[in-house]
Amino acid sequence: MRILVTGGAGFIGSALVRYLVGEVGADVLNLDKLTYAGNLESLAPIAGANNYQFVQGDICDGPKLSQVIAGFRPDHIMHLAAESHVDRSITGAKDFIETNVMGTFVLLEAARHYWSGLKGEAKADFRFLHVSTDEVYGSLGESGLFGETTPYDPSSPYAASKAAADHLAKAWHRTYGLPVLVSNCSNNYGPYHFPEKLIPLSIINAMEGQPLPVYGDGSNIRDWLHVEDHARALHLICAKGRLGETYNVGGRNERRNIDVVRRICALMDRLRPQSSPHDRLITFVTDRPGHDRRYAIDAAKLETELGWQAQETFDTGIEKTVRWYLDNEAWWRPLRGEVYAGERLGIVKA
Repeated sequence: MRILVTGGAGFIGSALVRYLVGEVGADVLNLDKLTYAGNLESLAPIAGANNYQFVQGDICDGPKLSQVIAGFRPDHIMHLAAESHVDRSITGAKDFIETNVMGTFVLLEAARHYWSGLKGEAKADFRFLHVSTDEVYGSLGESGLFGETTPYDPSSPYAASKAAADHLAKAWHRTYGLPVLVSNCSNNYGPYHFPEKLIPLSIINAMEGQPLPVYGDGSNIRDWLHVEDHARALHLICAKGRLGETYNVGGRNERRNIDVVRRICALMDRLRPQSSPHDRLITFVTDRPGHDRRYAIDAAKLETELGWQAQETFDTGIEKTVRWYLDNEAWWRPLRGEVYAGERLGIVKA
């Protein structure tokens, strides 16, 4: 199996590449632009593997994409390259539209032209998996879950750009017959997570005795999914999913943001007791514009059709994650010092 992964140096992408190379044994080509959130150090465990190769490239570059695809001749393309941080989309929406919408269009076209030239089993077996987010569905009330047929209602520029990309992927299946699948996942966490997001930011700030910012009153709810569970799901969807279908991926681990941060503090109190209590660092800050109230995924279709089950509960996964950051300062310290120092992002000025 030859698999082209776009965005394979990012958080979810690198987890997928490590899984495909190390566990599945697939031949993987990782195409990544290496923006601020792309980090080849996240691929150090498999960097020397004979079944792994890396090419630096932009999904908006059609000629480069066509050259890479023609040279590698993938059986599957798994598309994860995207701008992904909601806060950054609030003040820099243009990058999100260019990469997430136009980049997806360019990649779909390159994949379509490649697939159209295939013959026999190679054409029949080809798959294009577009990896997306539950944020396209908007905000839930106090009850209910996002299903695959939930109407789209994006709130942020990031969510809107991913919704547009989802629609493009589905349209390329319906119009051209390209063998497309779409996945929409809940909030991921785990090792190698760029430290602008809630969980890695809270862990690192707690280690350094810095404030732990919580938006609003901390009551916004997210459904947390360990990134390694997500990687297994993506491989399964691409290999066995029904063409043209959407599969939601969620961990069934709903938590309020404040409770996530408090859990991190409790773990830090146990693992780094000399700095206790860490919850004294919790600082409530002005809420994010358009902050969705609650996300929760119904993953029953993935579980029943394809037999996937999350292996990590939130409690087991968050402890592994905190321990990973404590043990891997050599990975995150350069990012903290040279790329992102923990400052507030996404503030809209009057």
